[in-house]
Amino acid sequence: MLRQFSLNLNNFNLAKKLTILLLIIFLGGITFSGIALAQILNYKAQDEISSNAWLLFRTINSIRSYTNEEVTPELEKRLTNNEFAAQTIPSYSSRRIFEKLRNDNDVYKDFFYKEAMLNPTNLRDKADSYETEVIQNFRKDKNLKVLSGYRSFDGEQFYYISRPLAITESSCLRCHSTPEAAPKNMIQIYGTEHGFGWKLNLINGVQIVSIPASQVLQKAHQSFALVMGIVTLIFAIAIYMANFWLKRYVVRPIKRVVRVAEAVSTGDMDAEFQKEANDEIGSLVEAFTRMKISLVMAIRSFERYRRGN
Repeated sequence: MLRQFSLNLNNFNLAKKLTILLLIIFLGGITFSGIALAQILNYKAQDEISSNAWLLFRTINSIRSYTNEEVTPELEKRLTNNEFAAQTIPSYSSRRIFEKLRNDNDVYKDFFYKEAMLNPTNLRDKADSYETEVIQNFRKDKNLKVLSGYRSFDGEQFYYISRPLAITESSCLRCHSTPEAAPKNMIQIYGTEHGFGWKLNLINGVQIVSIPASQVLQKAHQSFALVMGIVTLIFAIAIYMANFWLKRYVVRPIKRVVRVAEAVSTGDMDAEFQKEANDEIGSLVEAFTRMKISLVMAIRSFERYRRGN
């Protein structure tokens, strides 16, 4: 195929060959520029999404730490063994504060935070099929600390970051070992069917932050279209200017040399080669001029020789 193209190309004049060459350069440049730009914009978009998710993640974990270190010890002093206060649970505090953040700020209204559990006390924390798979992945690989990626939720694409959750303190088993050991008012609120049988250091769930990726990806696509439009326009102008320059300063002078050479070849010795530049075309004109002078001298010598005979 390439050979056939080369053969067909040999049948074109120089101007068409140059135009085809410039078009190939144009298409190649646009293609490679588009691929490189798409990769860069996708990386930037993913980096922006990931940064937002991690910022939210760190904020939530700060709330959990504050609750666990400051709030819980103070409240537990005021509670008896049979009393339960949800405010002592870090997951409750983080969820409530996150819900307030979503309600008070439109920027976060489409963000989601969940402590998805396989066997939660509150069924609203029940892991769905996708979250269950994430939990199983953490259980299979004990060294795995973070999982992230994209998932679809309610027809929209989200970027998520997840971290494993496990009970690391035996005191926490008071609410999750057996119904008999749990505070009575907790049993009254949540019942005895869920949230028990947990084991120490066993991964029971995941923290998962999900943020909408469609808006960021849409901005990346818009930026891609805008930049590619500008690059295409610049390439097109550059190709047009190069083609115009080549035709004016290369193709046209060569055509003039060809016309004069054809005239000389038919016996018109009055036709003159005109040198317009000191470049390779100018050198070609000088060579043809010398050839014409040599030809004229040869013809005159031949004429004198013929008349002498």
